[in-house]
Parts: sequence; structure tokens; C-alpha cells
Amino acid sequence: MFQLTRPLTRRALCAALLALAALPAAAQTRIVTDDTGREIALPENPARVFAAGPPAATLLYTLKPQAMVGWVSAPDPEDRPWLRPETAELPGLGRLTGRGDTLNLEVLLAADPDLIVDYGTVNPTYTDLAHRIQEQAGLPYVLIDGSFARLPRGIRAMADLLAVPERGEELAAYAEATLAEVDAILATIPEDQRPTVYLARGREGLETPARGSINAEIIERVGARNVAEAETRGLATVSPEQVQAWAPEVIITIDADFAANVAGMPEWQGVPAVDNGRVHLAPAVPFGFIDAPPSVNRLIGLKWLMHKLYPTAVQGDLRAEVADFYELFYGVRPDEAGLKALLGG
Repeated sequence: MFQLTRPLTRRALCAALLALAALPAAAQTRIVTDDTGREIALPENPARVFAAGPPAATLLYTLKPQAMVGWVSAPDPEDRPWLRPETAELPGLGRLTGRGDTLNLEVLLAADPDLIVDYGTVNPTYTDLAHRIQEQAGLPYVLIDGSFARLPRGIRAMADLLAVPERGEELAAYAEATLAEVDAILATIPEDQRPTVYLARGREGLETPARGSINAEIIERVGARNVAEAETRGLATVSPEQVQAWAPEVIITIDADFAANVAGMPEWQGVPAVDNGRVHLAPAVPFGFIDAPPSVNRLIGLKWLMHKLYPTAVQGDLRAEVADFYELFYGVRPDEAGLKALLGG
């Protein structure tokens, strides 16, 4: 009996192995530990991925756009020329995290993802959300630390989840080189020559991220001193009198209306940045240079800010650096007209 059944067992085993090998990669699973400390079983090669919030959507886009099932919100018309064509028309599905979560479970399940990813703040609130959504949806939900301090690591970690390690290494190496370049320049600039900065949001310019918040990380990362002090570590609403008292030397804004009108707004007169013409509008398509969202898009924001804050210390052609970044990260290289629209001049 042994001699008769042994060949059959071998054939069955071979057939099973062949069948397993023929399964789509996404059907095979592995165990990972995310930055919340949870062990999660996820597809070996995720083919349909939902990003829980804008920072995750931006990172997913730069690493594996073909896996996107949609955006948090559909791209605005002015953003679409700056995006890969296969992603520009993807639908807006809503968000699970951040200010004003807008996604319900039915929409999430209808999108049929095999993985949910988030990238940003790691704390008990977001850890609990990840666990709760994973339980309710029956889908793996992975949260990666999106802080500036761990940016190259975060890129590599997300790329590993998405089974695109080579792409991740390419972008992480760019991040490491950019951060090293910033540090080398800052090492030549004494502390007392680094400007005070106010980050203005909204048409009136009176919403600002407080010192230490994720939205203001980029200001502090380039060695500038964020003037906004508040009890919150998020966004705060302040008065014109408070900005006058802070007397920032530079204002960075993400609002085009504020940038265009601030010089004529009486309540802003006397602020050194306004009086000296040092109000800079940060580019914002398809993603912001400062935050909006606070993701890998901030890498080109670092280069832009260094040129704006330390014009005599920074070498290199900003326009070429912007074009190179857009091509590498976004898959679209701006021409001269595009660069003029982004950077002015």
C-alpha cells in the first residue's frame, strides 16, 4: 500500500503547490507589526488600497498609484494636470481620520479594498480608530508614523506594506539626501540669523498651527522659529493684536487671497514681514508645499522654504529642483509654463 499511495501523495502535493503558486499575490498573506504595535495579517501584494486620510493618500499615490481605489476627496480641476492620468479621475470616497471624518462603512466596503493604510500621528486615539475600523470592516488597517523625524523610515515602511521596496528605497534616499542638505546649510547659519515665522491660514490669515504641531513641523525643521504659541498642538485661531505682538519677520501662507490682500489690510500694517515684503505664498498643486497634507509633499517644501528663508546661503536652481521632484514623486514633469504657475516669475 505504501508503494502504491506514495506517488499519488506526491502528485497531490505538487498539484497543491502549483495551485498555491498560481494564486494572485494579493491572496497570500503575511504578518506585520505597525507603529501602533499591533500585529496585522495583510495581503502579500495589496492590489486595492484605501488611504484613511490625505497624508496616507499622498504617500500611496507616490509609491503605488495603481493600487489606489480613490481619493479622500476628488482632485480639484487645477490639481488634475499635475497627477498621473490614471489617478486624476478616481472618485473621492471620504476620510476616516483627521478633521471631519466623512466616510461610512458602506462606502468603504463598496470600494472593495484589501488593505487600509494611514500615515500620520500615532497616539491612543488613532490606535483605537485603527483597531475599531479593522474589527468593523474585517479589513487589515495599518498605521505608519508620519512625523518628519521618521520620514525616510515611514516611506520605506509603507513601501514594504505595498510590496514596492525598490520604489520606496528611491524615494527614501531622496528624503535622506534632502534632510542632510538642509542640516548642512543650517550648520552654517547662527541661531540669531534664523527668522521668526508666522504660518498664516485662511483668507484673514488668523488660523495658524501652534508650535510643535504636525502642521508646523516644516517651519521648525528648516531652523526657523514659529512665533505661534498656544495651548493646543493643533490649529489655533488668533487675533491681529496677537500677531502684531509676535512681530514675525516672515509670513508663510497657503491662502492665495490672503497673500494678495495682506499688504492692504489695516490690521496687518506694522507687522515686520508685511512691511518688508516677506510674505510668501506656498505652492499648493497637486499637494501643498507646507502641509495640506503633512506628507512627503513637504520634502519639496523644505527646499522651497530654504530658498525663501536663507536666500544668500542656499545654492542651486529651485526651478530645476521642483521639476525633478515632481517627476520623481508625482510622475509629471512641469514645463516652463508650469513652473511659472507654481513658483511665479
